[in-house]
Amino acid sequence: MRPTILLVWVMACVGCGETMVLPANALTQEHRSRYMRVYGVAQPPYAFVEFCDRMPLECRAGLLEVARIAGTPQQMAELDRVNRMVNHDITPVTDMELYGVPDYWTIPTSRGDCEDYALLKRQTLMRAGWPASALLMTVVYDEHHEGHAVLTARTSRGDYILDNKNDELRLWYQTPYEFLMRQSYIDPHIWMSLDPHEHATSVPVAGPRLRR
Repeated sequence: MRPTILLVWVMACVGCGETMVLPANALTQEHRSRYMRVYGVAQPPYAFVEFCDRMPLECRAGLLEVARIAGTPQQMAELDRVNRMVNHDITPVTDMELYGVPDYWTIPTSRGDCEDYALLKRQTLMRAGWPASALLMTVVYDEHHEGHAVLTARTSRGDYILDNKNDELRLWYQTPYEFLMRQSYIDPHIWMSLDPHEHATSVPVAGPRLRR
């Protein structure tokens, strides 16, 4: 069971530069917004911490002045292309099948599960010039209430989800997911809760499912 901590005031997140807010009708406002709202600091996924220890360059901070990409037609087309390309280039397989452990984050070459897809998309976009601060690893509960990882692209048009279960780019609230936590755009080592009623604890992500 995850501990519940209600937030009833507005306060700054010390050390991460993001703001935690809990409006009276948080859930209603949340789903009207194209932009995610954060509510506090969350414990990072354990496998993510291990990933950063192994591959520190993949966890470096981005430039804050470009925390959001403009979302031009060309940029949205690039997001769509990378999402589809990785989805079709990587064969889905569970971490247990591939590595013998329930949760292992890495950059895949040919096979991987949900977080590996997202990490490869992030790496591909960063190598094409996208800032790390606009590409945030995100953990959700999927439609089966299982842990799942996606990549959030922060644009001026909204927060878009790159998902190995769907080739189509969607705004975050257009997905069937319950959003738990994501990286801070200030510091990718810090994770922020996306649940207005709880501080998300570390959530193991499930094995791959077929794309819809």
